[in-house]
Amino acid sequence: MGFRSDFLWGGATAANQYEGGWNEGGRGPANTDVMTKGSKDQARGATYTLPDGSRHLTKGVAVKDLPEGARFEVLDGYEYPCHDAVDFYHHYKEDIALFAELGFKTYRMSISWPRIFPTGMEKEPNEEGLKFYDNVFDELLKYGIEPMVTLHHFEVPLELTNQWGSWADRRTIDCFIRFCRTVFERYKNKVKYWMTFNEINNIYFGFLSSGVPGDDLQTVMQAAHHQFVASAMAVKIGHEINPDFKIGCMLAASRCTVYPETCNPADVQKAWEQASRQYFFADVQCRGYYPSYQLKYFERNGIHIQKESGDDEILKEGTVDYIAISYYRSMITAAPKQEGSDPLLLGVINPYLEATEWGIAIDPMGFRITLHNLYDRYQLPVMIVENGIGAADEVAEDGQIHDPYRVDFFRSHIQAMKDAVDIDGVDVMGYTTWAPIDIVSAGTGEMRKRYGFVYVDKDDEGNGSLKRSKKDSFAWYQKVIASNGENLE
Repeated sequence: MGFRSDFLWGGATAANQYEGGWNEGGRGPANTDVMTKGSKDQARGATYTLPDGSRHLTKGVAVKDLPEGARFEVLDGYEYPCHDAVDFYHHYKEDIALFAELGFKTYRMSISWPRIFPTGMEKEPNEEGLKFYDNVFDELLKYGIEPMVTLHHFEVPLELTNQWGSWADRRTIDCFIRFCRTVFERYKNKVKYWMTFNEINNIYFGFLSSGVPGDDLQTVMQAAHHQFVASAMAVKIGHEINPDFKIGCMLAASRCTVYPETCNPADVQKAWEQASRQYFFADVQCRGYYPSYQLKYFERNGIHIQKESGDDEILKEGTVDYIAISYYRSMITAAPKQEGSDPLLLGVINPYLEATEWGIAIDPMGFRITLHNLYDRYQLPVMIVENGIGAADEVAEDGQIHDPYRVDFFRSHIQAMKDAVDIDGVDVMGYTTWAPIDIVSAGTGEMRKRYGFVYVDKDDEGNGSLKRSKKDSFAWYQKVIASNGENLE
């Protein structure tokens, strides 16, 4: 049995964490470009100014309770790790050659929206930005690597946020569709696999994920509706431009894998509720309508979704071809023990599991459970587009990077994926690790939290040569791909 013969092995990155060149080639600023550096103990923030000229930094990534007249800007005196990232913009040929050496069948990446439409509101695209991705796709195809492109990976032209609050305003749909139509037409003969929104259920983070200032539930759910409509429209337009396109949605599935803390029925019910708040996003994109449980949730919480005539029909007509997921961890939850307590026990480690330095539970069995639940729920092919372990890799005295913990992590998770295929009958299209090369961490802005098979010489202060070096795990993953997942030793 095992994986199908056309299984898509590879790796995944995001432009805002990897590309760099933030103000080159006609690119405009994005929401991620005003996010400062953080750490595992300190959240990132966003910089903004007020009409009186004063400069400020938000507390955390949700960006709530902003004063009137706030405008997000890049300001002197702050560190913005996404500006340079690890400079794929100038190293793409070198990096793609390494991906080819690994044996990649696919490379999942994102197109930076503000590189194509700098403010998001232009009527004509930036040709220099389009040409950059032409070059990247041509380089990938030269090695037989299939591009897999995410259209919206936590990156919105910053001017859309400053003008009207980004996805909180329906006008953003038209801007996004203009972008989608442009890249679909431009790359229709170079890219077959697409995804609309990365981890769409992480819109709860507001600014970091979607450029939406504020995290109140009404604003977030209205913004989510706008993204649902935009996704469905993009699917329909993409299929019209090229019927061979495969267009998927993408879910942060770790947030769906929620265990009750105990067998207390109240805890079990809470686990279902927490998971449903996340599944809802895939329900709409895979099934084409709002599920009844979410409508009741809106009703109980006084949430009113403003729809336009035809929205429901658009959702039905624009369902996706496959579901893509990220999986890093499982979670546990409990019914609130006291008024105001957070039922999602993010700071509590499951006693049956080990955890990383950053408190991420390592749960390969949870990965299998997640795959089974998703396939059983939607009966659509599943594409794993993010799975990996962040660790503080060190260069040893021999000049090498020895990372047996990374090999152990991937071995156990790939075996769990094989079990999901062979034992549970899940249709898995492929698997791209996060990330094949060290990049900036989205959550903390660190370089120290490394994921790659390729080490990049850069530290949290931005120092380093950017030299690429293979870690021990590089050769291991190379063997895994060459054997189509049979050799995990």
